[in-house]
Amino acid sequence: MDYKVFEAVPTKVFRKDKKPMFEDSSCSLYRFTTIPNQDNQFGKENKLHSPSRYTDAFFKSSDIKSASLEDLWENLSLKPANSPHVNISATLSPQVINEVWQEETIARLLQLVDLPLLDSLLKQQEVVSKVAQLKRQPDLVNNSNYLDRGILKAYGDSQEDEWLSAATDCLEYLPDQMVVDISRNFPEQPDRIDLVKELLFNAIGKYYSSREPLLNHLCDVHNGIAELLVNGKTEIALEATQLFLKLLDSQSREEFRRLLYFMAVAAHPSEFKLQKESDNRMVVKRMFSKAVVDNKNLSKGKTDLLVLFLMDHQKDVFKIPGTLHKIVSVKLMAIQKGRDPNTGTGYTFCERIDQSDYSDHTQKTTKDELLSLLKTIDKDPKLSAKEKKKMLGQFYKCHPDIFIEYFGD
Repeated sequence: MDYKVFEAVPTKVFRKDKKPMFEDSSCSLYRFTTIPNQDNQFGKENKLHSPSRYTDAFFKSSDIKSASLEDLWENLSLKPANSPHVNISATLSPQVINEVWQEETIARLLQLVDLPLLDSLLKQQEVVSKVAQLKRQPDLVNNSNYLDRGILKAYGDSQEDEWLSAATDCLEYLPDQMVVDISRNFPEQPDRIDLVKELLFNAIGKYYSSREPLLNHLCDVHNGIAELLVNGKTEIALEATQLFLKLLDSQSREEFRRLLYFMAVAAHPSEFKLQKESDNRMVVKRMFSKAVVDNKNLSKGKTDLLVLFLMDHQKDVFKIPGTLHKIVSVKLMAIQKGRDPNTGTGYTFCERIDQSDYSDHTQKTTKDELLSLLKTIDKDPKLSAKEKKKMLGQFYKCHPDIFIEYFGD
């Protein structure tokens, strides 16, 4: 519009020139402008040119400047008009879908967990996409390393052993050198499953004890969930955990899912004995506790409680709450159809009623309370006749209709 490729129709409002503002709606009309100082060729050609023909002439111009770029950003309005004819694409972008999921997940989490500050929660939305881009992918460039990983994975799958399968799934996130060391130190006797499990457990434990905790984001939420567990609110704590893990970027979420699955399997009392004098559950907790969460503001007791809770509910913590799924679906459908996504969707903190119901409810409640007040004055035995008469007179002066309804004519 700044370079007159197209113009608004009309361009004058109340007979005054007005700088037009582009509006992305079906209620605004635009037309291509004529190319100035260009004679018709090949006969009488219409001066209203097609977009492609004008584009050629436009981009050949050498006097285009960027000085009006600021004006463009000031005047650009991409907000859809309130019209049922607005054409919204049938397919929503992944970014929009992710933003809706994040928004509704945080909204519900704030209902379940009391957070002293929201800074960490708000910053989490900004860093999730960046973290996802920077996450290390398994190094498959070196053919020998790739071969080692493949052999170990094939071995785990061939044993039909849940413990080995869970362990080899975790190896994908270990550095190449550690995988090579595991492969070289592999027991020569293939039937010594106990030696294989000891090797894998120690290697995985060594790696995760020296790296940044997987759940070190949103430290205030750790306290909130632990507090719910202390108070015996297990179901609420489970939903809060599900929401908390939903805020992880996809790669961290998958890595933690694999580790937690391995921890749960290895902690089972009927599985391979990790240490002779300790039960598996406590050994796993000690080995991987700091790999899960290392929060200085969380006491050791609450940290242990949180880690054990995650292990015990490993099959459920990665599920998405049904209410959240329904709300997101309704909100995305509203966006898709061009409606206001915040009307009638999302989590609410009170019951919504329309204006007429609100007005009727207000009048009825006020009337009932006034009648109750009048009855209290009339029936109060502690009031003298003089005090009662004075108070009834004041009431009649302010609310004669209520007074007459109560006492009659």
